[in-house]
Amino acid sequence: MKTYRLEFSQKIPVSLDTAWDFFSSPLNLSEITPKDMTFDVTSPIQKDTKMYTGMIITYKVSPLLGIKLNWMTEITHVKDKEYFIDEQRFGPFAFWHHNHHFEAVEGGVLMHDILHYAIGWGPIGSIANAIVVNNKINGIFNFRYKKVEELFGKI
Repeated sequence: MKTYRLEFSQKIPVSLDTAWDFFSSPLNLSEITPKDMTFDVTSPIQKDTKMYTGMIITYKVSPLLGIKLNWMTEITHVKDKEYFIDEQRFGPFAFWHHNHHFEAVEGGVLMHDILHYAIGWGPIGSIANAIVVNNKINGIFNFRYKKVEELFGKI
């Protein structure tokens, strides 16, 4: 099965505490996801709930053509104010492993994401990635970049 790797970085002018507080809250994910994906957290999570190792988060998401899919991720690792990792347990990908890193830098925080994913389906999955999936994922992260700038400003 072909596995793909993408990396994204962004500097934001906030403290490490502020960045961690926002990004470690599962409910804030919908705020930085394109609206056309109708991303809804379906887990019974409260606004002040923070991610922890072993946390299971369920969502309804429409990645393509408005078709709603169930997605379940597990937070497999958390190091407070440094990183967390989410892995898909059920959902649209054959494999999903997403590292979220945070580092205090001059003037703010550097966020760095490393995403590994696989679609499966052999050559059909490779074609789907080349035509649709890679562009969609890049579009989601481009949206997130702009939304984070709107929320926090830019360096």
